[in-house]
Amino acid sequence: MDGEKRKEVLRAWHAGVVDLLGYKFTPNEEMVDFLLEQEVKLEQQHGSPFCPCQCISGNREEDMKIVCPCIPFHRKHFDAMKQCWCGLFVHKDVTDPSKLRQIPASEIPDE
Repeated sequence: MDGEKRKEVLRAWHAGVVDLLGYKFTPNEEMVDFLLEQEVKLEQQHGSPFCPCQCISGNREEDMKIVCPCIPFHRKHFDAMKQCWCGLFVHKDVTDPSKLRQIPASEIPDE
């Protein structure tokens, strides 16, 4: 499957999954296109569409926590930021993602 077709497949699959989790794609279409393109490249290189902003460790168990969409593995952190690490997905109520900020995991209180 060529890269453009694979991006569309990922977009459709991601949309259904993240919708159920209360997220949506960022409204910045240029960013969405770029990040999906990076996921396709990572998938071609490593076999899975890893988050493009996270380092692949080589430890399969840990790396599976950064296969996109990784929201279920980092839910508390992402909910606090109202977006995922790379900003591909934002909470459904977000209209201007440029106002969101990254929050270090160390600042997320344990429950």
